[in-house]
Amino acid sequence: MALPITNGTLFMPSVLTFIGIPGLESVQCWIGIPLCAMYIIALIGNSLLLIIINSEPSLHEPMYIFLAMLGATDISLSTSIVPKMLGIFWFHLPEIYFDACLFQMWLIHTFQGIESGVVLAMALDRYVAICYPLRHAIVFTQQLVTYIVVGVTLRPAILVIPCLLLIKCRLKLYRTKLISHTYCEHMALVKLATEDVYINKFYGILGAFIVGGLDFISITLSYIQIFITVFHLPLKEARHKAFNTCIPHICVFFQFYLLAFFSFFSHRLGSYISSYVHITLSSLYLLVPPFLNPFIYGVKTKHIRDKVVKMFCSKDKT
Repeated sequence: MALPITNGTLFMPSVLTFIGIPGLESVQCWIGIPLCAMYIIALIGNSLLLIIINSEPSLHEPMYIFLAMLGATDISLSTSIVPKMLGIFWFHLPEIYFDACLFQMWLIHTFQGIESGVVLAMALDRYVAICYPLRHAIVFTQQLVTYIVVGVTLRPAILVIPCLLLIKCRLKLYRTKLISHTYCEHMALVKLATEDVYINKFYGILGAFIVGGLDFISITLSYIQIFITVFHLPLKEARHKAFNTCIPHICVFFQFYLLAFFSFFSHRLGSYISSYVHITLSSLYLLVPPFLNPFIYGVKTKHIRDKVVKMFCSKDKT
């Protein structure tokens, strides 16, 4: 139980309470309906991607292994936020233990970092495949893919841990136990503290740059080089085919980073943005990519589209 100090200040509250979406409390039960539908579709779509890639030996290539990892990350990311969010909206269960909040924060930011790393791995895979097609099989060996998968997973998992320790060990006094959010986000929790949070903010920005910032720069440079190479291809058909293989990755790249940058900067420019707009879009930021990714890859990737059609056609015949 939280120990009061003075002027309503709390000493390390053991339980925190989510407000949800400030200003929209009366309609949160209705907002939960489309969010739940998106979550269910994300689970079904990404699970279908995993089943198809796992069951089809011809899809055991680096690009599809990264896609399977993206699907698994999307399932994990949405599952780490939606059940509790629906508990707030529908079942009036806004409370969460402080340590459980830190754990949810670690899960969310870790899966965000993994998703960013997977998008980078996909961009590098396309870069080698298009710019150096004869060397692709030599460069992207099974061993390298394994190293990439492990590195992409460990990088954010380790980088997020100091955020938790800085909160747990440094911040003891809190002005309130109410979190104006639908999930445990780093800055949303740090802003509750009454003490100096400069180090927490600095490390948060540093961690975001090491993961998201460097990934964004690397992906952008990769696609610039890809476009230069594609536009120099002599045959129009070859240019179209090469560009077509990049479209799904570009769509995922834009929708992931546009929402990510908005969420990141809105926490630091919050006074210029209505809180309900910020919280709603921050929540959608974690749900839109898992929801859209299966559609993007299912529609634009021929091999996956063919396998889906074959799967459902064979069921209809039986």
